[in-house]
Amino acid sequence: MIRLLVWLAVIAVLIYVAFTVPLGRKTFAQHVRSIWHTEEVQDLKQGVKETAGPAVQRVERGVKAGYEAMTGSGPNGSGTGSGSARIPSPQEVTHTSP
Repeated sequence: MIRLLVWLAVIAVLIYVAFTVPLGRKTFAQHVRSIWHTEEVQDLKQGVKETAGPAVQRVERGVKAGYEAMTGSGPNGSGTGSGSARIPSPQEVTHTSP
């Protein structure tokens, strides 16, 4: 518990310093904001969106399809596929002796 409190205090101090202590004419947070809004970074962000966009869409479709298969909330709303397995009755189970 003390370790957690120490880490929280360290993080709080670092955040305070990042937003209040000037490094030249700007604080650390202002430097990061200035860099983030440069044209080069905007080009980089656009390139990442274009490159990773199809992969992100495939993952989203897969997650949505998996969720619908587990919950049965598919487009037709059939309610099948609740995610629970059917337990066979004793008559359906056949035992073979070794």
